[in-house]
Amino acid sequence: MGIRVIGALAAVVTAAVHLYLWFDGVRDQGTVGQLFVVNVVAGAVIAVLVVAWRSWVPLLLLAGLGATTLLAFVIATTSGLFGIHTTWDTWYAWLAAISEILAVVVALAAASAEGWFSSLRSPRQAKD
Repeated sequence: MGIRVIGALAAVVTAAVHLYLWFDGVRDQGTVGQLFVVNVVAGAVIAVLVVAWRSWVPLLLLAGLGATTLLAFVIATTSGLFGIHTTWDTWYAWLAAISEILAVVVALAAASAEGWFSSLRSPRQAKD
């Protein structure tokens, strides 16, 4: 299984968890409910892009999805996010967190394996 497929699966898992939670009552939580819908759509679209478009852009989107979603959850568990406070003591919190960490790691690994980081070096560094 290709590394991009693993990244796409990570995006689908986090999107599925957020869709499950949206149906489980998060939809009634104002801004957070709306952001869960954005997460679901973004996760699905990014999953398709990661496997269909051989560019660094979907990998950046995958890493961004994982990092921002995990950061939002950490904020919600510490100080609260838009008035919503949550905890780490559920299976879906851990499943989402693991898939989001995996999304970031896989995006970085795929970008490295595909040589996208080598194009960031300046011409002088590339000669050394």
